[in-house]
Amino acid sequence: MHKKLLAGLASLALLAAPAMAGDVRFDGFPDLDSHLDKLIPGYHAANPDVNVTYQMNNHGDHHKKLTTNLATGSGAGDIVVVDVGFIGSFINSGGFENLSGPEYGAGDMEGNFVGYAWNQGKGADGNQYGIPIDIGPGVMYYRRDVLDAAGASIDDVTKDWESFIDYGRKLKDQNVFLIADAADVAKTIVLTTVKDGDGYFFDKDGNSLITSDRFVDAFKIAKQIRDEGLDGQIGAWTNEWYDGFKTGTVATQLSGAWLLGHLQNWMAPDTKGKWGAANLPNGIYGSWGGSFLAIPKQAENKQDAWEFIKFLTTTPEAQISGLKTIGAFPVLTATYSDAAFDEPIEFLAGQKARQLFAEVAQNVPAVAPKKGDLVAEDVVFNGALAEVLNDDKDIMQALQEAERLVKRRVK
Repeated sequence: MHKKLLAGLASLALLAAPAMAGDVRFDGFPDLDSHLDKLIPGYHAANPDVNVTYQMNNHGDHHKKLTTNLATGSGAGDIVVVDVGFIGSFINSGGFENLSGPEYGAGDMEGNFVGYAWNQGKGADGNQYGIPIDIGPGVMYYRRDVLDAAGASIDDVTKDWESFIDYGRKLKDQNVFLIADAADVAKTIVLTTVKDGDGYFFDKDGNSLITSDRFVDAFKIAKQIRDEGLDGQIGAWTNEWYDGFKTGTVATQLSGAWLLGHLQNWMAPDTKGKWGAANLPNGIYGSWGGSFLAIPKQAENKQDAWEFIKFLTTTPEAQISGLKTIGAFPVLTATYSDAAFDEPIEFLAGQKARQLFAEVAQNVPAVAPKKGDLVAEDVVFNGALAEVLNDDKDIMQALQEAERLVKRRVK
């Protein structure tokens, strides 16, 4: 709270004073502030003429504010963080600098990054507008104590979706939920089983995929989990969600590797040693989250902003610091041979889980974001999926209605 108060006071001071040469303002969302607190002092020592400050808002408010800033042409920082779920829409809005231009030369950096993440920062014109700073290899976190009490093996649990559901049936007798929200299973399947060349919701030609087998199968599996009473019907980022992790009444969570940082730093620090990490069920590889850095066209100090972006994304020390401080998985492939990846993680009972994260990261297929992704994600997951799970709506009917609505809104 003290940190947030200081950040708020700093924000007021920034609003009151004009930007000076060498000032770089970084707009983002937690827990990036913890990462920056580790790095900014050293960066300033090496670059005494550059003063980096930051403004942090919660994830949703940050992106709402950035939407307004880009629409009005004012108010954005020199560097802005964009979640992967928003990057396609923001790039296509036209408010970011073309980092492939000669004054930046982002193309020279491409070979240093995980391929799929780099491609997600491109615009439809093939130019680079967002530089990935971290990625979210998809994994399943699980309670080791719950697994042991059920006499189960993690390899058996993750073999396929039916095995995962069988595990949930065993847990039901112990009054433990398999997963907080069955919707996460549907989302995982939709977002990790994309065919080469397709997007999440649209194919390479922009045609809707919403009524395809991938969506139908994902909804069916999630519906089965809900109908059998195996999920807690607990929404993410709620107190009930945190309590499930603390008490062990929720056995698994499908997420990005980054959840580790939240679990150990503030969600459930007292559960150290009770957790493990495994591949996603059914042998699928996927990305769950990730962040990009961009420079708004309205930025006042673009060149110093670019230098700081390069420091954060291409410096192994900075990338490894993010891994250790907040669990942000590096996008810089040269770091994967760092000794940090062989370190046992105490919170995960000594598991060398970063090796797992690296394996997943290098097997995730490239999926290019599409202009209509944000609309489709909202309509499909917050609309159709919710109706199927909560109101027992027919799956195909829900998907067909969602597809019609998406086509109207995207057009």
